[in-house]
Amino acid sequence: SVVLMRGGAKLDIIEIGQFTPHMKAVKSLGPGQVGYLVSGAKELDNVHVGDTIANPRNLPEAPLPGYQKPQQMVFCGMYPIEATDFEKLREELSKLSLNDASFSFVPETSDALGFGFRCGFLGMLHMEIIQQRLEQEFNIDLLQTAPNVTYEILERNAEILHIDNPQDVPDASRIDEFREPIALVTFILPAENIGTMMQLCADRRGIYKNTEYLGTNRAQLIYELPLAEIVYDMYDRLKSATRGYGTMDYEIIGFRPADLVKMDILVKGEKVDALSTIVHRSQSERRGRALVKRLKEEISKHQFEIPVQAAIGGKIIARETIKALRKNVTAKCYGGDITRKRKLWEKQKEGKKRLKQFGQVEIPQKAFLAVLDATKDE
Repeated sequence: SVVLMRGGAKLDIIEIGQFTPHMKAVKSLGPGQVGYLVSGAKELDNVHVGDTIANPRNLPEAPLPGYQKPQQMVFCGMYPIEATDFEKLREELSKLSLNDASFSFVPETSDALGFGFRCGFLGMLHMEIIQQRLEQEFNIDLLQTAPNVTYEILERNAEILHIDNPQDVPDASRIDEFREPIALVTFILPAENIGTMMQLCADRRGIYKNTEYLGTNRAQLIYELPLAEIVYDMYDRLKSATRGYGTMDYEIIGFRPADLVKMDILVKGEKVDALSTIVHRSQSERRGRALVKRLKEEISKHQFEIPVQAAIGGKIIARETIKALRKNVTAKCYGGDITRKRKLWEKQKEGKKRLKQFGQVEIPQKAFLAVLDATKDE
């Protein structure tokens, strides 16, 4: 048997071997040789790429240096559209995490979406690749929530929390400081597009650092930008502004305090957890209006009126109302006393009042991506 020093797992070895190029069993592996181990491991949670394998009877003091666990910076929820695919999704995510040490996942439950997983990625491209592999290679139909970044929260008791899900944000009375990840972003673009990109970065709360011309027609523009302002659509906006000639690269440089708030979405007075987002206070009303407007377009009409609201704490900052379906209950009344029509209208009104109180709102799957689309439409 062997021990994985960082994961702590103890594995029973069934076979060791080398690739020649096919798998070939051997009695032992010596210094400098590359090979494989076959074990009877049933769980992959403690098995990580880059871990140190050691003999439990002769453990070294420390694992081999140089290995660092990758830090995920973008998170989203992934839910199987068919509830019966939940275990299949868990199995395939386990396989992906074994081959990709920078990918992580933990089970989570949403009142609106049911059982799923909170997945962590290095960035947006990484997230898109994982999603495509799950759908195309493993034939799993997924519902993906809008991506979020990792935030730091300093509580009043001096405890630091790392939050990657808006549902986990504590009450405002417990928060002493809200911090967001900051990225140093380098743009390479045509010189004629500098003004457009500087305006875009200013709108995204960017801090200008430097401009350097790389010849007569190209320039390098450097900004410090909140990571949350990059992950949604910065790359698409760059390509649009430069007609495809611009590129960007970024690296995380740390966390910085910001005036951030949690924005909740209420549909018919009930909070929909999967639609909650973390936004900057200065942008909250604009984003709230854009989001409820988009949700109004996505949620179908019901037989009762549906209010869609954006709220921060107990304060409503934006509202749209989805009108009720109207049925002409007096269509069969031909002339005659108006009293008959009024009775029918009153009966319809009472019925809609009961539906408004007890009726359930069906929220379509595409409405949960409205958080992402509303941000792009701003």
